[in-house]
Amino acid sequence: MIRLHHVAQTRSFRVLWMLEELGLEFELVPHSFFDRSLREPAYLALSPAGRVPALEIDGRCLSESGAILQYLAETRGALTGTAGERPDWLEWLHYAETVGSHVANLTQHHIILRDPSMRSPTVMRLEAKRLEKALEGVERRMAGDWLLASGFSAADIAVSYGALIGQRFTALDRLPRVAGWLERIAARPAFRRAAARDGAAAIYTQAFYPPPEETPHA
Repeated sequence: MIRLHHVAQTRSFRVLWMLEELGLEFELVPHSFFDRSLREPAYLALSPAGRVPALEIDGRCLSESGAILQYLAETRGALTGTAGERPDWLEWLHYAETVGSHVANLTQHHIILRDPSMRSPTVMRLEAKRLEKALEGVERRMAGDWLLASGFSAADIAVSYGALIGQRFTALDRLPRVAGWLERIAARPAFRRAAARDGAAAIYTQAFYPPPEETPHA
């Protein structure tokens, strides 16, 4: 039995969605960031950093979402693109972490640091701009409807999670290809099934988190 340890609205959604795309049977084990369950010794044995996802599969446990997507694609023989596209496929899988790093920094400042005095308006503005630039890279390099010319792949799952959350921090007005890509993603049956199983929103409760305005110098 495949078992996915999951928190709603986190990178473990990428794995949840991938499992749905592959049509695999699995058990979903929900967790919360707001209790101590991810710090319990039993869970740390599955995920050394105490984070999600943790995927129990094939007699072992994997806890890096990008590695999990690649492992599932390669061992289940699906969503890998063509042989000639492998360099691009790998590049996009890892580009997802470029996008995700900016989303993580923005999440930290807008949501996790609840005391405004702990936040850096400069970092918030800078990271919103960096996220926008990273998504501009997607806009320029899309091969058509999807990231690869051959069609939808695990690369779309990897990168689009950051874009889906990222649009809460930076508008997509100037990125029509990215916006259209996210609309096609939202229409996929497997995405809809994953979204239905994701769980109640507990992290991102606002549709948009604008960067703070610069304070004029006196």
